[in-house]
This record gives sequence, C-alpha cells and structure tokens, in this order.
Amino acid sequence: MVLFRFQADGIRFRLFRIGLARRSAAVALALFAACGDSNVPLDRIDSETGRWYTAELAAAGSAVFARHCAECHGDAAQGTADDWRARLPDGSFPPPPLNGSAHTWHHPISVLLQVIDMGGESLGGQMPGFGQLLRDDEKLAVIAWFQEFWSDEIYEQWLMMGGAN
Repeated sequence: MVLFRFQADGIRFRLFRIGLARRSAAVALALFAACGDSNVPLDRIDSETGRWYTAELAAAGSAVFARHCAECHGDAAQGTADDWRARLPDGSFPPPPLNGSAHTWHHPISVLLQVIDMGGESLGGQMPGFGQLLRDDEKLAVIAWFQEFWSDEIYEQWLMMGGAN
C-alpha cells in the first residue's frame, strides 16, 4: 500500500493528507478519550456546540482561564501584545492570542495539552507549565473555552489539519 504519493504540483499529496487527517481525527479522539483520565467524551460531537466539547465544559474553562491564563493571554484570549510574532527585548515571544487570530489553531489538541502541561519556554515563550497545577478536565475546559472564539471556518481547518489528534 502506498501511503504517500508525490505529484509535481503537490496537490494530490495535500488532498491525501487532508483526507487522512479527517479519518484519523475520529480515531484519535476515541483513543484520546479512552486513554485519558478525564471524563470528557472527545469521541463525539456535542449537539449544542457542534464541536467536541459541551457548553458546560467551555463555561468551566472560562473560570480556569480567568484565574490562570488571562493575565498573559487577555480576558477574551485576544493576546496582550501588539504583535505576537515580534520577539520581546529578552528574545522570547509574547503570549499569542488563543482566539483563532494567531497560530493556536495550527496545533492538535495533544500539542495544546502539552504546552499547558510543560509551558512554552521550549517554544521560545515564557509561559510556565501548569501540569502540576491543573487537572486534565481543567486543561480541556480551557481549550474548549478559547475554541469558543474560533470561527466555524477556523475550527474546521483545525480538524482538517488533525487538530483532534
């Protein structure tokens, strides 16, 4: 079986990757839900939100975000720097917006959870790790809350890029 086929224009390769991402998203969500110790059903789409999370989970994430994240990422996950891509005087990057206007939606949920756990220093930022401070359900709630700001188009792109992995 040939998994990757490259064509000179790269279109067929890209379409294959997008299709693979969609198929693997459901499998990854189910595996993540089965392996994780949170009680969040990541293997289904909520009928109210149309996304992996419930409105209640996102609401819970609002309080966690306000306590632990808003000081750096802004009250509405909009970021606090004029340009999140411009390095600060110390060489680090400022906290990016999480509302869909920056690169957060380029990362799968596994990477978002890893950054919450370990912090952003290895990525050039200053974010401390919250792995010992937040429970798994609180981390997922924070992600659900800031994903509420993402447009449907951004959310769909996130899924197509393997965001549920």
